[in-house]
Amino acid sequence: MSLKDAIQLCLVDPVLFSSHTSHLNLRTYQEKVARAIVHSITHSLGFSIVVMFPRQSGKNELQAQILTYLLTLLQQSQSEIVQISPTWKPQSLNAMHRLERVLENNLLVSSSWHKSSGYIYQVGRSRVTFLSGSPEAHIMGATASTLLSIDEAQDIQISKYDRDIAPMAASTNATRVFWGTAWTNKTLLARERRNALASQEIDGIQRVYVLDADQVAAEVPAYGLFVANQVANMGRNHPMVKSQYYSEEIDAEGTFFSASRIALIKGSHASQVEPVLGHSYAFLVDVAGEDEASDADLRHDATSLTIVEVDLSTLQDELVNKPIYRVIGRQEWLGNNHVSIYHQLKALSDHWDPRFIVIDATGIGAGLASFLDTAFPHKVISFIFSSASKSKLGWDFLGMIETGRFKDYSPRDHLQDKFFNQLEHVIQSVASGPGHLLSWSVPDGTRDPATGDLVHDDLVISAALCTVLDDRSWGRAISEVIAPVDPLDTLSW
Repeated sequence: MSLKDAIQLCLVDPVLFSSHTSHLNLRTYQEKVARAIVHSITHSLGFSIVVMFPRQSGKNELQAQILTYLLTLLQQSQSEIVQISPTWKPQSLNAMHRLERVLENNLLVSSSWHKSSGYIYQVGRSRVTFLSGSPEAHIMGATASTLLSIDEAQDIQISKYDRDIAPMAASTNATRVFWGTAWTNKTLLARERRNALASQEIDGIQRVYVLDADQVAAEVPAYGLFVANQVANMGRNHPMVKSQYYSEEIDAEGTFFSASRIALIKGSHASQVEPVLGHSYAFLVDVAGEDEASDADLRHDATSLTIVEVDLSTLQDELVNKPIYRVIGRQEWLGNNHVSIYHQLKALSDHWDPRFIVIDATGIGAGLASFLDTAFPHKVISFIFSSASKSKLGWDFLGMIETGRFKDYSPRDHLQDKFFNQLEHVIQSVASGPGHLLSWSVPDGTRDPATGDLVHDDLVISAALCTVLDDRSWGRAISEVIAPVDPLDTLSW
């Protein structure tokens, strides 16, 4: 193909331009988006277009191809394009590296593009400016005369967009494109999707392009296998699977353990009071403060123990490759001092011989965890609660439930009734932003409407600590030649 023919392609067809000048054939779902964006720009329509693609389905590559096409097409005009990412490092840097690769492989501009100020790419008189949309970024003053492109719009704060980003296209009628993956119904991406759908209803022109994993898999079979693995690990109804791969928005706030999730927890096995020879067990301990029972009406969580039997047969399953955990007993201590709890945990551990003891070692729990670690070397796993670690714990616990790897015993007893009651009262709050932080708890002061009793979440937290076991080796326990010394023989509180 001659240079003249390539330039002509640039003028008439962005898809042919991409395939003939960068040796890349856009997928069908990418073509539709590319044509829509270029049409809005070349006809000065100033549309707001929303593009929701699943993770790893070619969204960012498509962005680089479109930017290259526009730089080439508009190089004789003073065209200003602004590309926003939620963070400078790594997202803006990754986007710039991707654009550089496409520019270098494009026969029309490989020798004519240049970069200035570390974040501006120019071909002739047209240029793309990369900026961070993080809350602390100072980006006011930039102008987007042709295109304002916001990547991962679900992670851009609405206030940041309205105050600093939207004005970039206010006086230019520039096309605006909001790219991303689904998250909650309270994100910038969700808001702009609703607005774009409303505009579609008025004039019938498509502005919203939503793709799910099955549509990608129809063109890329390997992608289908990848997503099938994610579903096997987390479950089709896990919020991460629903949003990141099937473009389904999730509620930002509300009940964490739905009725369907609680139903998945209910098992058919019996509880136990004795270990079975050859079976593996683990203890999960959520620690409460020692003074939390000083007033019966104000007391908070109890120190709670969940005992699980660990079924290792699924470790041989290539898709699952993780154990199944079956609750076979519970115990709680309300108001007991930690010395007393230690003695009882030690006696129970001697009886059940758990492979691991996962314990909340946050704050005052650190002392109890340390004593148990001295008594049972190589068995104690200390878990420190923070907003990030509790968020991960919650997401992982949902995945365990959704895939049927956490089961409770039957028939129910008093402590299990209390556990299920706590599940029903746990409330979630999902934050916007790259971290996808999840807050989940029974709000302070919650009372059971049937009894008026305070409801807490100690048994739920204890059960959720089960997820920590997924990353552990389930080989033989390490035997100690010298019997461990009871720390209470030499230390006192």
